[in-house]
Amino acid sequence: MSALPPCPKCNSEFTYEDGSNLVCPECAHEWNAQEGATAAGDGPKVYRDAAGNVLQDGDTVTVIKDLKLKGSGGTVKMGTKVKNIRLVDSDHDIDCKIDGFGAMSLKSEFVKKV
Repeated sequence: MSALPPCPKCNSEFTYEDGSNLVCPECAHEWNAQEGATAAGDGPKVYRDAAGNVLQDGDTVTVIKDLKLKGSGGTVKMGTKVKNIRLVDSDHDIDCKIDGFGAMSLKSEFVKKV
């Protein structure tokens, strides 16, 4: 029996073949068996803002739309400047501190690089 490569998304070892594709039963990720590992590990993730500009740690960005906050009931207004961002690999890919609101996470699709 041949050993199949682990899932490139969740590293599950329980992958199986489905025609010419490989499938992960844990996260439901499908990928081409021939392209496999080369497409998954091409390098570090590139973070882009709403305009397509590349973001880096320490950049200053502005919020491009009003963002309602869950829990506190406040709103981060459009045009709010956020300094010294930190990029993280999660659903909300920017960690930052906003004056008047404190520490929070933002999605890169709702900011624009200054």
